[in-house]
Amino acid sequence: MSIPTLTPSLLHSAADLPTLVLGPSLGTGSLALWGPAVPFLKEHFQLVAWDLPGHGESAPSTEEFSMAELAAGVISMVQALEADKVLTPAAPLFYAGVSVGGAIALQLANDFPGAFAGLSVICSAAKIGTPEGWTERAELVAKAGTPVVLAGSAERWFAPGFIEANPVVSTDLLHNLQDADRFAYAHVCGALAGFDLREALPSMTDPILAIAGAHDAVCPPADAQFIAEHAQNAQAATIDTVAHLAPAEDPEATAALLNEFFASISQEKIA
Repeated sequence: MSIPTLTPSLLHSAADLPTLVLGPSLGTGSLALWGPAVPFLKEHFQLVAWDLPGHGESAPSTEEFSMAELAAGVISMVQALEADKVLTPAAPLFYAGVSVGGAIALQLANDFPGAFAGLSVICSAAKIGTPEGWTERAELVAKAGTPVVLAGSAERWFAPGFIEANPVVSTDLLHNLQDADRFAYAHVCGALAGFDLREALPSMTDPILAIAGAHDAVCPPADAQFIAEHAQNAQAATIDTVAHLAPAEDPEATAALLNEFFASISQEKIA
């Protein structure tokens, strides 16, 4: 097994609140992706984000890994934070991830049921793209570097007009992509090539919220609906204003859905 070591970033420290673990999308650092949403989440949660290997704060991976190994890396990171007393083992723990980070939410629900009190799958799916497409992209980026996918990513990531209206947020995210380690990026593509949890959804029991972007061509709203229809305890929502990076594109709407969903879980536990 090759379990990647993931570096967490404490985006908001509040030991008296439940902790929300935030997952990234491919090509982005968690600070640029989730930073815009922090003001709308911090009254409700302590916020811990993690970065993919070779992205943001995480060191590059030296060998290939699977999505199951990446999910195990998230669990190892959480356990290390508990050992360091950053997280209180008894406090509620929630998870929300975007794109590959959202796919990891499903992997966590599948492999580590009950580890999180609730999970959100944002702009993601139980299967993303095709194995051939991911393999092709992995080979291309390993050879030519991440700038080769810059134009295509800019097109896929953002709803029409977003880049012009939000130059700082979009530039930060595209710089993340440019700075990502090419081989680690290729390793994530390889993990996505082997990812397909569609048939596993009916056995998942954790509360799941699948959030889609109305303009998302990568993981359209039908993918979120599929999760809601097939997992035991899942629901779906669509944000009209966004494409593939909801927390950066419409942080307020994304946070509102997460706050409401996780609060409802907490209230059920108290009841």
